[in-house]
Amino acid sequence: MVDNISRELLDLLAPSRCYWCRCAAPAGRVACAACNAALPWNTHACRACGIPLPPAQGAPVCADCLRDSPPQDRSWAAFRYEAPIAQAIVDLKFHGRLTPAHVVGRLMAEQLIQRPEPLPELLIPIPLSSARLRRRGYNQALALGRALAGVVALRLAPTAARRTRDTREQTRLDAAQRRRNVRGAFAIDAAAVRGRHVALLDDVVTTGATMAELARAVSAAGATRVEAWAVARVR
Repeated sequence: MVDNISRELLDLLAPSRCYWCRCAAPAGRVACAACNAALPWNTHACRACGIPLPPAQGAPVCADCLRDSPPQDRSWAAFRYEAPIAQAIVDLKFHGRLTPAHVVGRLMAEQLIQRPEPLPELLIPIPLSSARLRRRGYNQALALGRALAGVVALRLAPTAARRTRDTREQTRLDAAQRRRNVRGAFAIDAAAVRGRHVALLDDVVTTGATMAELARAVSAAGATRVEAWAVARVR
């Protein structure tokens, strides 16, 4: 824990250093040009679910989503779930390090600032159950949301959604089990989302079951448009 805190302080006190290689980075940036270019950006992806697509594929939606589109209006994952982004997420989620939230949050914000479409009015981090929040001590999606909202003009709404029960860890379940595991697991503050363009935020999307369930709940509560955002998407 002491080593983690020391590294966190070093990262915060030396913001002009590249997070990945520790060389000098442009002022206000978290990565040098070489490391930024080498990151696994999810440049070619399905607009419906965010899954990486081959660059040669001209269609903006994957075959699975053409057959059965997810409930959200759009999905966006900044990266493919590959090194070194995958390790940054593991450090954030399981090793008690919060600097990766600042780093990947800034990188995502740089992409969002450039998008031509209007940004959502509200950013809702995927909520943890109270039991899991006590065990971990923080919500990694909320940490990411704070980093994003600090750069992009987004209203962070961490209390707009809550878990109604402590679901099982999704990583140990197959796709069908994941859908059953999160079914009906979210309650929404309808007054917060009604009539609004909303974005949901998580660290990693694998099958998309959690995002889809929360998107359904937010839409049912009256949101006019729902986007699903993540740091990374598993292929």
